[in-house]
Amino acid sequence: MAELNPKAAGYADKVRIRVCGICIENDKLLLVKHEHTIGNKAFWIPPGGGLSYGETIQDCLQREMLEETGLHVKVNRFLFTNEFLQPPLHAVELFFEVSITDGELATGTDPELKQDQQLIEKVQWLSIKEVQSIPIPDKHRVLQHLISLDDLLGQDHYFISGN
Repeated sequence: MAELNPKAAGYADKVRIRVCGICIENDKLLLVKHEHTIGNKAFWIPPGGGLSYGETIQDCLQREMLEETGLHVKVNRFLFTNEFLQPPLHAVELFFEVSITDGELATGTDPELKQDQQLIEKVQWLSIKEVQSIPIPDKHRVLQHLISLDDLLGQDHYFISGN
């Protein structure tokens, strides 16, 4: 079994609900590059994060987008659910289409992690060719077999990744 990045240990051995945004502008997808997590050298993923108790899904996604990217967004339609299960990590992820309403792109942070424990390395707009060029283990399951960025807007409503 691949070893988990120690910085991600706080996410291990529990089920997390994550809310993620699919933001496409000018034929580019907004992605966040994290340090390696488990079995990879880096981890590219659409922006998003953990739902807190008492927080609405929409509020969570708007907060996470701002924290990670510096952008204010409008949450549009629900797209799909992904269940990520690769012990010791387990997450149920809800993906929504989002559109930018304000802000400037900036590499953000995860407030729940100490400054020396941050996993986020950068945020970036990537074309489909750039997404396709990322090694399979280094990108989220929803990005692994894209032919077009529009594929993200018409996924099956549920799938599982991991094992």
